[in-house]
Amino acid sequence: MNNDILNLEPKAIWKNFSALNSVPRPSKKEEKVRQFIIKFGEDLGLKVETDEVGNVLIKKSAYPGMEDRKTVVMQSHLDMVCQKNNDVEFDFDTQGIEMYIEDNRFVTANGTTLGADNGIGVATIMAILESKDIPHPAIEAFFTIDEETGMTGALGLKAGFLSGKILLNLDTEEDDELDIGCAGGVDVTATKSYSAEEVNGTAFILTLKGLNGGHSGMQIHEGLGNSNKLIARLLNVGIEYNIHIAHMEGGSLRNAIPRESWAKIVIPTENVEGFKTAFETLQAEIIEEYQTKEPKMIITLEPTEVTNAMSTLDSKVFIQTIMAAYNGVFRMSPDVEGLVETSNNVARVEVIEGKVRVLCLTRSSVESGKEALAQTLKSGFELGGFDVKFSGSYPGWKANTQSEILEIMKAIYIKQNGEEPKVVACHAGLECGIIGTNYPGLDMISFGPNISGAHSPDERVEIVSVQKYWKYLLEILKEIPNDGPIDYSCANSKNK
Repeated sequence: MNNDILNLEPKAIWKNFSALNSVPRPSKKEEKVRQFIIKFGEDLGLKVETDEVGNVLIKKSAYPGMEDRKTVVMQSHLDMVCQKNNDVEFDFDTQGIEMYIEDNRFVTANGTTLGADNGIGVATIMAILESKDIPHPAIEAFFTIDEETGMTGALGLKAGFLSGKILLNLDTEEDDELDIGCAGGVDVTATKSYSAEEVNGTAFILTLKGLNGGHSGMQIHEGLGNSNKLIARLLNVGIEYNIHIAHMEGGSLRNAIPRESWAKIVIPTENVEGFKTAFETLQAEIIEEYQTKEPKMIITLEPTEVTNAMSTLDSKVFIQTIMAAYNGVFRMSPDVEGLVETSNNVARVEVIEGKVRVLCLTRSSVESGKEALAQTLKSGFELGGFDVKFSGSYPGWKANTQSEILEIMKAIYIKQNGEEPKVVACHAGLECGIIGTNYPGLDMISFGPNISGAHSPDERVEIVSVQKYWKYLLEILKEIPNDGPIDYSCANSKNK
């Protein structure tokens, strides 16, 4: 880590973010970071609780004189998306993130995701918990697990674990936005088996890489390339030339737009020249088509060795099924200008040893729209002979334009910045919608600093924006409205 990061302002956030990023925290492997945050709370002498799914709650009494304010739940998730560039050697299970300052403007990582999503939020809450001179109401610091690959922490939250009246979710990535609603989602998984056969011909490995990738909710409308869909276009050329698919892997996590895909194929030797001519024509067309959005795209076709592969018929059906799978924006909101209502990300495609698997994440702020697109995908996959399962469904968050904390935060933003914030709903999946199912009276809002490239190795957080966000948060905590006192003086009470 670049030690200069520790000298950035506000030092309380960057110190805690650096400590957090030294702890491996992949989704579904949060035990190390859970113990880290539990020990952090215990070392401060605060009351620490955990629930049965692994969420952590740390309670801090109000700053003197603020005991009559409403209790605030400050919430962030402990896990991070783990993505790296293909040429980077890195083990997310054992290594801490290697950070550095870029152009004196950003903090970023060396070829991997940074974990600012949602590590800056976690570090912010840690800074409030350890503070001695920051005015604030009673705080319930709520750290969820597994937000990025299923939101199982939020889904497992039971009624009665939280007692706060206001929830500040620190998981938004534009510092001029106040999020008051979000999309729900469902995982769509299509699987199929095939019998590999011995094949003769000329074998190639087709590689498509160098795409930007990104967040499959927040960036789905930006026209970025999806490596799985683009490589399917290239493979589709081979159907006319009796292509055999031997192996394919593309993309990774459902909530990340895939950046890299590759496939091993076999073309009958007598068809190779025709295939290569058609391939090179389409290769040039795709690179030209995406030159503005994906200037670093690389497409290669190189010799390799293959002995067994799908039949030409199975290969044709597979390719056409991926071609037909809907990807991108399905519908824009008719009510909120510029908001994506429904979308799908064809996130991961595998052809490995007789098994085919396709992973998608369908999102919508309208439940019926989510169901309609999921069923559309299912219909196409089933026509291709796939079995389809839906899982991990989570609800959206319905906007509350009458929110008390919204009005307070709007007024503070205007006072500090001389302009109104953007009050928006987003197409990402925030945990607020799930939390709200068990806490329907909770007044919720989401905000944060400028983070770009989330879910990709280009992820970075703007330094001056973190300063703006910190100043804003401190004033919000000072202006929390009155309620009644809650005593969290019983330290180190745990339910692990």
